[in-house]
Amino acid sequence: MITHIVQWKVKDQDADLDKKGILEKIKNLLEELPAEIPEIISLQAGINEKPSDAASDIVLLSTFAGWQDLEAYQVHPAHVAVGAYLKTVVTERRVVDFED
Repeated sequence: MITHIVQWKVKDQDADLDKKGILEKIKNLLEELPAEIPEIISLQAGINEKPSDAASDIVLLSTFAGWQDLEAYQVHPAHVAVGAYLKTVVTERRVVDFED
């Protein structure tokens, strides 16, 4: 099984949303992906509740059966669309992928 973890820091403000609104929108967009991408075994998105200089703002934890499924997820149009939005509001991104 492959675990895919992504952490983001986001802007304090976007054109229409404050930071809280941006984070809620990201969480909602991510949580919609399993309905559209069958390769996702599990997916959790969480907004950080304990801010610090070392903390990210939001995290994605997802699992896949194998590396091919992760790759299929990454190029799926629904994922690409979420990624396009993220690029407009993210200031920092970190990723860890590992096989369990």
